[in-house]
Amino acid sequence: MTNFRAKLFPIVERGPIFNLMSTLSQTDTDIVGRIEAAGAKVREIHDTTGEVIFGQDDVIRNTLITLLSGGHALLIGVPGIAKTSLVETLGSIMGLDNKRIQFTPDLMPYDITGSEVLEEDSSGKRHFRFIKGPVFTQLLMADEINRASPKTQSALLQAMQEHQVSVAGQRQDIPHPFHVLATQNPLEQEGTYPLPEAQLDRFMMQIDMQYPDELAERRMLYATTGTEEKSLKQVLSADELIAMQTLVRQIPVGDKVVDAILQLVRSARPGSDADDEINRLVAWGPGPRASQSFMMAVRARALTDGRLAPSIEDVTALAEPILKHRMALTFAARAEGIELAQIIRDLANTLE
Repeated sequence: MTNFRAKLFPIVERGPIFNLMSTLSQTDTDIVGRIEAAGAKVREIHDTTGEVIFGQDDVIRNTLITLLSGGHALLIGVPGIAKTSLVETLGSIMGLDNKRIQFTPDLMPYDITGSEVLEEDSSGKRHFRFIKGPVFTQLLMADEINRASPKTQSALLQAMQEHQVSVAGQRQDIPHPFHVLATQNPLEQEGTYPLPEAQLDRFMMQIDMQYPDELAERRMLYATTGTEEKSLKQVLSADELIAMQTLVRQIPVGDKVVDAILQLVRSARPGSDADDEINRLVAWGPGPRASQSFMMAVRARALTDGRLAPSIEDVTALAEPILKHRMALTFAARAEGIELAQIIRDLANTLE
C-alpha cells in the first residue's frame, strides 16, 4: 500500500486535485486501498475477457469503463468480429443476469417491454396480468438494434434513462444495475435504420470494433475451431459492480480536467459562439449529457488504472467514443469527405 500511495501522491499534489484529495482523506481514509482493489479486479475482468475476445483490448476497456460509469454502450462493426460474444462473455464474467433481444424489422415495442394479458380465475373473474419483457434484466444485449424500426428502437428510451417502463399507464421498475449493450451494423449496409438522435444521446459511448490483427486472428482460429471449450469463471457480482459504480462517483475530478471537458464539448457545438470552421462542418453537436458522460467516464478510466484522479489525457482518450455519435456533419462536410473522427481529434488536440 505504501508504494501505491507513493506512486499516486506526487501526481495529485502538483495540481488543484490535491485539495480535493486532502478533503477526501479526512472523510474516507480507505479510498486509496479501495481504488487499488477495484483496479485489480477490473484488470482481472479485462484479462479474462481477452482470453475469449481476441485483439479487441481497447474495445473491452471502453466497455468496462461504460459499465463502471453506469452507462450504456453502442458497439458498431461489421458482422463476425465478436460483438455479440463480447456482451455474452461480460455477462458471465461479471455475474449479471443477462438477456438478448434480436432486433428485426417486425419486432414490436411490447416484445421489449412486455404486455398485459387478460386472464380468468377459477371463479370466472377476469383481470389483467403483466408479463415482463426481456428488458427486465441487468445486462440487455440489443443485437443489431438498427435492424428494427425507429418506433421499436425508441421503446428502450425510458428504460435507458429512467430505469423503468410504463405499460398501460402503470410504472414497472427495472432491476438494478441495468445496462444496455447494443450492437449495430454499419448504416451503409442494407436493411438498417438510423437510430433517433434522442436514443443515440442515451448511449454513453459509441465503441467502434475493427478487424483483429493477424496475430489475434491466428489465435482466434486455434481457439474457436478445436474441440476444447473455454469455461469462463465469474470474477464479479452485481452487488460488487454497484459498489464499484459508487466508488467511481467518489473519485475527485480536478478543475483543469473539468475545464478541459467543458472546452471540448462546447467547442464541438455549432452556433453564434462557435468557430467558423465548426459552423461550416458540424450540423449539430453534443449536449450537456456528453459533459456528464465525460465526468463519469474519466473517473472510471482512472479507476481501471488504479489511479486516484483522472487527467486531461483521459479526456483526450475518450473524446471520440463519447462525442462521435452525438455530432452530425453538414452536407458541405460530407461532400468534402471530412470525417467526424478527425474533427474530434483536432478539437481534443487543442486541450492544454
